[in-house]
Amino acid sequence: MDRIQRSWELFKSSLFVMKQNKTLLAFPILTSILTIMLVVLFLVPVAFRPTGHSYASAQHWKAVTAGIVDLDTQSPAQGDASNPSFHRGVRFGRNVKPIAAVYFAAMYFACMFLATFLNVAFYHEIMNALSGQPVSIAEGLSFAARKWKIILMWTLFAGLVGFIIKTLEERFGWFGEIIMRLIGTVWSIACVFVIPVIITEEGTSNPLVVLKKSAQTLTRTWGESLIGYAGVSLSSSVIMGISLVWLIGGLAAASFLHSILLAVFVVLSWLGALIVFSYLMSVASQIFRCALFLYASQGTLPHPYNEEMMSLAWKTKKS
Repeated sequence: MDRIQRSWELFKSSLFVMKQNKTLLAFPILTSILTIMLVVLFLVPVAFRPTGHSYASAQHWKAVTAGIVDLDTQSPAQGDASNPSFHRGVRFGRNVKPIAAVYFAAMYFACMFLATFLNVAFYHEIMNALSGQPVSIAEGLSFAARKWKIILMWTLFAGLVGFIIKTLEERFGWFGEIIMRLIGTVWSIACVFVIPVIITEEGTSNPLVVLKKSAQTLTRTWGESLIGYAGVSLSSSVIMGISLVWLIGGLAAASFLHSILLAVFVVLSWLGALIVFSYLMSVASQIFRCALFLYASQGTLPHPYNEEMMSLAWKTKKS
């Protein structure tokens, strides 16, 4: 409980960094906008390719679907909708045509590269904020552009690992699915500090080196990292509980007063507040991650965190 209390203080410090550097709030919005634009750029040529039919007709969309999937190539057992293997085949895309699979794999890779690129820019500016330097979207993007090679190599490596895990998960039944999901969880945890390592590591484009250093940093702070994130999650749960009281109380009042407008206002205000709060929590957790990485890997005490917060919340291994 003592560590969770200190983690709450760390969370408030993350909010302070956010308040002092409001430009940081623009990065996730930029990431979402550019990712949506990239997906649309890939999907529009597929959805609106010439088929000889009107775009508003069912025949057009049937032809588009036929260009992506090929149900006729399934075996009789697979083609039987009552057979569970049929649903697994459709679910995991085993009936997707090869050229379509390649196209969507390219889209997936492009989205991964863009997300990693923008996260490098975002985390770089978080580190600037923690060191008291000015925060700039342009500077973050410029820094990420200089790291394009390692970003590309990491994207290829992470995409390949994800593909292998997913493929093996499909092939080994329910037991294999459990095992591969556990492996996937371990992989995700090991990658917690990958972006900060990409930012601080110089002279390497080897994704294995990046993964190793991320895992090494995690082993120094693994318990404390979980406690810290537990503190953030705990505060989130408390605030969520308070918001539910507002929602239920507001709807009860609207029901008592027979006011539809009040009910609509309560629901919309609750949803809006929930979206804003979730957004702030996401940014705060990323600031916390960068602060933890700097202290664990470099011994740097970023402002506004104090020595008591850091030294009592976790210990780092001495080199």
